[in-house]
Amino acid sequence: MDQPLDLLLTGGTVVNQDGAHEADLGIRNGRVAAIGDLSRAEAAERRDCRGLHLLPGVIDTQVHFREPGLDHKEDLESGSRAAVMGGVTTVFEMPNTNPQTTSAAALADKIARAHHRMHCDFAFWVGGTHENAHEVASLERLPGAAGIKVFVGSSTGSLLVEDDAGVREILSRIRRRAAFHAEDEPMLRARKDLRVPGDPSSHPVWRSPEAALKATRRLVALAEETGARIHILHISTAEEMRFLAEHKDVASVEVTPHHLTLDGTEAYARLGTLVQMNPPVRDAAHRDGIWWGLSQGVADILGSDHAPHTLEEKAKPYPDSPSGMTGVQTLVPMMLDHVAAGRLSLARFVDLTSAGPKRLFGIARKGRLALGYDADVTVVDLKRRETIRNGWIASKCGWTPYDGVSVTGWPVGTLVRGACVMWQGALTRPGTGEAVRFEETLNA
Repeated sequence: MDQPLDLLLTGGTVVNQDGAHEADLGIRNGRVAAIGDLSRAEAAERRDCRGLHLLPGVIDTQVHFREPGLDHKEDLESGSRAAVMGGVTTVFEMPNTNPQTTSAAALADKIARAHHRMHCDFAFWVGGTHENAHEVASLERLPGAAGIKVFVGSSTGSLLVEDDAGVREILSRIRRRAAFHAEDEPMLRARKDLRVPGDPSSHPVWRSPEAALKATRRLVALAEETGARIHILHISTAEEMRFLAEHKDVASVEVTPHHLTLDGTEAYARLGTLVQMNPPVRDAAHRDGIWWGLSQGVADILGSDHAPHTLEEKAKPYPDSPSGMTGVQTLVPMMLDHVAAGRLSLARFVDLTSAGPKRLFGIARKGRLALGYDADVTVVDLKRRETIRNGWIASKCGWTPYDGVSVTGWPVGTLVRGACVMWQGALTRPGTGEAVRFEETLNA
């Protein structure tokens, strides 16, 4: 090899386009420089990865890090620290902050706050509204923009475009894939009296499967009418999965660990408002329907929908309690536990968390362990048994609905563009995160 490597990961099992095979991984100038038998290579640093799997860096395309405006719950530094502690190398952060990320100035402010302060790489969704619909075509092309995100059903914050005319205007102007929170707002308003004070198990009764399906049907019809590409976030119902299986030409699909793992029939009784999310965690029949969609290839990617609130806020009696839970740090261990149980293959996990996001959103130089790509690596021990505890959670709010859950499979290292930022549970350097670049906007 002509030049010494900056870092050499030796003896691990590399998971890439060739499958899973034992190989060394050489890194130079932040990129993958060599894969194979590198026993004779010179390297400034070596790390022994025998018994470990080297995965393409996990990309979480739906997180809420709450900065600016809601920094007491989370901020860009603490949220990204939680991400890398859990093996996540890149995040797309959501626009429902205060102020909302709905303008070029607000996006630029977030990028400035994040640059070399966040521990992982990042992009930011720009919120689509009635007021900025005329400029979404330029907003989605700005550096650091993941695309346009629209709430057709209300959640945390006040971003909302509930009418078909407003959604149609946005879809008719965009060129990139837009993301949607799909719950039908008129139905949610009409069903508010179904909320039972003090009973969070009434949350999925109020925010019904029908409300989710109706919104998803509306969005697909509008996408077909306008020729736009849409991305439906956090699918929570079996019916949506069946419907979306017939509309993969226009709609991509995100699933979340909590909708794949938790059974609302049991979870509300055990966890109360800690499991309250929008859209809701539902019963096992819907959970099984989501797994069906994952197994059949309808689901394209995994996102955590990390949406932290403090324990004091979550302790408010329902329905005054806010919806949301932590998730970015537990995405990898919870899903590797499903791999260990035989419900998910490791190859499918990689497709959902790296190759899938790259494919959907055109992320430049990420999503694979291949020569010339950013050396983003999630190093995992597939056999390691651990119990998730609140004390492990690096998020400001310091809790997880999985406190006390034992899992098989654990993140032991996180590399972002060749820099080892987490190893064996310790943060190893200050933040060096940078904005993601996208193939559709490389000249932006």
